[in-house]
This record gives sequence, C-alpha cells and structure tokens, in this order.
Amino acid sequence: MRVLMSNTTQYCTFYLDQMLLGVEVLDVQEVIRRHEITEVPLAPPALSGLMNLRGSIVSCIDLRRRFGLPRAPKDLAATNIVVQTASGLASLQVDRICDVVEVANECFELPPETLRTEIRNLIDRVCKLDGALLLTLNLVRVLEIEN
Repeated sequence: MRVLMSNTTQYCTFYLDQMLLGVEVLDVQEVIRRHEITEVPLAPPALSGLMNLRGSIVSCIDLRRRFGLPRAPKDLAATNIVVQTASGLASLQVDRICDVVEVANECFELPPETLRTEIRNLIDRVCKLDGALLLTLNLVRVLEIEN
C-alpha cells in the first residue's frame, strides 16, 4: 500500500484591513464571532486581553496592532481565530473571516520586498490567488510579543 503525499495546503483565510492573510487549517481549533475579552493592565499594545474559552485562559492578539495598522472602526466586530501552538491556545483577532482555500505548495513565493519590514517579518510566504495576494502567517513570530 502506497501513501500519497499531498502537494497542497489548506488555509483559513481572513482580512486585516485590505490584506488577505491565512493560517494553516491544521493550526486552527475554532473560529469565534463574538466573545468577551478581559483587558490586562500594562499589557503590550498587541495583547488585547484574555478570554475564558470553556475553562481555558487564552491570550488574544490584536493582529491589527501586531501589524502596525490603525485600530479597527468601532462598528467592526472582531472575529477570533483560536489557534493551537506548541505553548497552548492563542486567539488572533481579525477583521473578518473568509474561506478555507487549498493552495498548491509550488505556487508560493517569498514575501516581496515591497512589504513593510514589520509585516514581512510576520509572513512566511505569499501566493497569488484570483484577484488577491494571500499572505501566510508565521504563527511563532506573530505570537512573540514584546513590551
């Protein structure tokens, strides 16, 4: 019996401002539309707070702040993508969730030099999709938050 290796990867995609980003589906535990978040005094700006997710305390990362973007409009209700990492669960606050897309691995390229350095450092690869450029997150770097 032969095991076929897949040459595609599935991504949970979402928007931050006008950027289409993605995180591997295998890293996603769940997507939460609205959830109460408790602010943490003196926390770094990118840490929007903590959420209680069925008894687990989860750090919430404001990806807009992490990417150096302006705060979201007041009428935009953030969506949380809960991801599983080596150190536990984390929540990524995004503007809006999109589709799951499957992309052939050979379609990816390195992030272009035209991206701002702080964004390029948080991205692994890019892929041209129909009408959009998909930027894939490097979760390890995204979750490394300094004061």
